[in-house]
Amino acid sequence: MYPQIFSAAKEVDQAFLIILGFSVFILVAVTVAMLWFLWRYNYKRNPKAADITGNFWAEVVWTVLPTIIVLGLFWTGWTSFKAMRTIPDGAMLVQVEGRMWSWKFTYENGKTSSELFAPVDTPIKLALSSRDVIHSFYIPAMRVKWDLVPGMDTDAWIQSDTVGEFDIFCAEYCGLKHADMITKLKVMTNDDFQQWLEGTPEEEGGESRGLALMEEFGCFDCHTMDGTDDIAPPLNGIAGKERLIILPDGTKRTIKADANYLKTSIMDPGAELVDGFDDEMPPYEGDLSDEDADVVVNYLLGKDETGKPLTFPIHPGGQLAKVEGCFKCHSIDGSSGNGPSFKGLYGSTITVRKAGKEKTVTADEDYILESITQSSKWIADGYANSMPNYDDLSEESVESLLSYIKSLGGEK
Repeated sequence: MYPQIFSAAKEVDQAFLIILGFSVFILVAVTVAMLWFLWRYNYKRNPKAADITGNFWAEVVWTVLPTIIVLGLFWTGWTSFKAMRTIPDGAMLVQVEGRMWSWKFTYENGKTSSELFAPVDTPIKLALSSRDVIHSFYIPAMRVKWDLVPGMDTDAWIQSDTVGEFDIFCAEYCGLKHADMITKLKVMTNDDFQQWLEGTPEEEGGESRGLALMEEFGCFDCHTMDGTDDIAPPLNGIAGKERLIILPDGTKRTIKADANYLKTSIMDPGAELVDGFDDEMPPYEGDLSDEDADVVVNYLLGKDETGKPLTFPIHPGGQLAKVEGCFKCHSIDGSSGNGPSFKGLYGSTITVRKAGKEKTVTADEDYILESITQSSKWIADGYANSMPNYDDLSEESVESLLSYIKSLGGEK
């Protein structure tokens, strides 16, 4: 069980332990009574059956005692439920939107993120809503799990007494990529939270705001950046590509992916549906401003926010690494993280280990490719075996990641 970090969750844990204790007690009592009756009233000891007409006090006990136990268990559960549902006055409001298949968090100043940031020891009211189907917002460390039903606004609250990172899941099967609805609750000190809340997104490595917006709105939950088809068309190199589209009246025609087509596909995707794909993408009209939609379109067309050609290259492998979450553990500036930094990795000499054995290897193409697809085979010394195997990536994707890592050091 996850260690709890929420004061109200202590009552939930206590209720579970009390119910578990009574359940174990009843199990043991019934088992002992059953064995005693088997021994006491064995046929050899009682060859002639006795006619028992009743026992008033026995009936009183087995009526009153279970009633007291059930009422006690109800009171235990009710008090813990009330603590979880009584939102403190003045709690900080965060809008939580579940969608296929990611989370969006919106703060009181309008800032949004795909991860939930929270100051420590501060009550937070979560206004829960769903964009499409039923989801379930679940933070195990908080003992908070609440369904998000389309068309129904609900709420919950949390308050962490511990700084750190904690998992957030969707606990209701919501479609093909339900398992991808994983994000983090990041609890920070009050000063760090205010700095994050009032700050602007950093553009690491020349990353444009268009890419940040696409990540924020969950575009990569359905679209890939490596040329492979998912449940939606790939987006890399889309500018000028010919698309066979289906119009609302059922007719088909071929068009080139220009700015007008891309913006229509974002705001009203069902108006020009790519042949071979289902009409599953929700329209972003009203959720995404015209200005932000133009920023995303410019990014897809290889332009900056003003519409001018980018003066720096955006490596497709870097885009893919961002989408796949590589930068959560690996840095690109040489700093230490949960995994080795990509900067200067290619061609370097490193020590790796497996089952207590160590050896020194050169981080060449074979080593990096193997580290991506078979990450548990050899572990870089000083790091935990926590990276999943990315053996579901296409060959083109793996080669793109390799090219990106090579570009950050060792070989031009």
